[in-house]
Amino acid sequence: MKRLSSLLAVLLLTVLAAPCRTQAASRPTADDTIVVKLPNQALLTLVTKNKAQLKELRTYKLDSLMILLDKYISQAETASRNAGNKAVTMEFNPGKDYPGTSAPEEIRITVRAEDPKSTTKSGRFIKVTVDEDDNEGVNIKIGQSGSDSVRTAEKKRKKDEEANRAVHSNFSIDLGLNTLTNRSPWKDANGREQPFELKPTGSRYLSLNWRYDIRVGGKGSPFYLVTGPELAFNNYMFENNRRLTATDTRTDILPDPTLNLEKSKLAVTSVNLPLMAQLSFRDKKGHTAFRMGAGGYAGYRLNSHTKIKYESEGNTRKDKDRGSYNLEDFQYGLQGTIGVRGIDLFVKYSLTELFRENRGPQGQTVSFGFSI
Repeated sequence: MKRLSSLLAVLLLTVLAAPCRTQAASRPTADDTIVVKLPNQALLTLVTKNKAQLKELRTYKLDSLMILLDKYISQAETASRNAGNKAVTMEFNPGKDYPGTSAPEEIRITVRAEDPKSTTKSGRFIKVTVDEDDNEGVNIKIGQSGSDSVRTAEKKRKKDEEANRAVHSNFSIDLGLNTLTNRSPWKDANGREQPFELKPTGSRYLSLNWRYDIRVGGKGSPFYLVTGPELAFNNYMFENNRRLTATDTRTDILPDPTLNLEKSKLAVTSVNLPLMAQLSFRDKKGHTAFRMGAGGYAGYRLNSHTKIKYESEGNTRKDKDRGSYNLEDFQYGLQGTIGVRGIDLFVKYSLTELFRENRGPQGQTVSFGFSI
């Protein structure tokens, strides 16, 4: 306890002995603020409304203040021994107990009992408030860097502000796979059916998403509207040595009789705009714990190309051709998401056909995967 009292005396003397020099070093707000950080990570913050209040601190007797602090800290530590690892806050009123003196009006002390099994030490937070005639106080905060006092309160304030913002913006990436559903038989020019299959692991989906979460229902509401542009890349990898061929009026996916294809795919790039309703729930610490959303999207095809890879005369060749391939330009569909903490799963179901009606194999794209 003597060591703590000595430390408090050193901190107060540090500020009061050279107020003008320290004050000039930091003046971040309308109030005059002085922060002193010592090598042992102890922290002292002095906030005054004007220079006059700072000068008036010289009139306080440090010896009397230290005796009061020593007495009150002992009482707070005694009370904290039966509180486990919970913080105990006690308020004292020296101004009322010792009328007619220059004792501070209020002293508030928060002490957390140290857990012997813990490797981190809990700091103390001491607040001394002195009333002036204009009811503007002088605050002296003494704590420990990284303790449960000033830094924790500031982090909590920022977290609360973030949680209660009306609009949140974020960037995410969707990674997944594509498949085709509701496919109908497709016949070649000779009237023969030409079924085809997609490679599950080769038919990949990727989208870059710029999201805006708009809170609906006021502060604390878990209901959001989610929108924002996304750039989507759909890949369809064909199996069984098939490749896509097209004319102005017809698209076929047929076996290649002359080449042994290592890879054969159709790639489509589009820009989409989703609109979803989402419920997002937070845990007691303010972190997002569970969320789910559902809605739709609309988009437009920007580009498309085919790519084949094969061996020719001992060399590996890759042919890439761009074109529209009778694909639907405009598209729309349904989508949903579900997330637990940092993991989000998504599914998208296209309500439009991949190819234009009667110009290519009919089927609707389903994309699914996870977001990062």
